[in-house]
Amino acid sequence: MIDYGLQRSTVEPQEIEILESKVFVASDVTPVNEQGTEEQPGFVGFEFRMTEYTKDEYIRVQAERNQSLEEEVTSTQLALCDVYELLG
Repeated sequence: MIDYGLQRSTVEPQEIEILESKVFVASDVTPVNEQGTEEQPGFVGFEFRMTEYTKDEYIRVQAERNQSLEEEVTSTQLALCDVYELLG
C-alpha cells in the first residue's frame, strides 16, 4: 500500500479505480474553490486522500473489512435476541 496523502485535481476522482495490477482508492473527496490573488491563481477542483494498493492487497483489505462487518452483525443479532427475551 502506498498512501499518497492529500491530493488535488481539477477533475473529480473516481472512488475506486481498478487497473490491471493496481487499485487506486480516493477518499474524503471535498470540493475546493479558492479565490486567486495577484500573485497566485485560484484553484477550483477537488481535494482528496489517495491510496494505491496492489490487487492482492486490496482483496485482503476487503476480506478483513467483510469479516469485521460479519462479526458486528452477529454481535447485533445476539443483542437483539437478548432484548426480545427480556420483552417476551
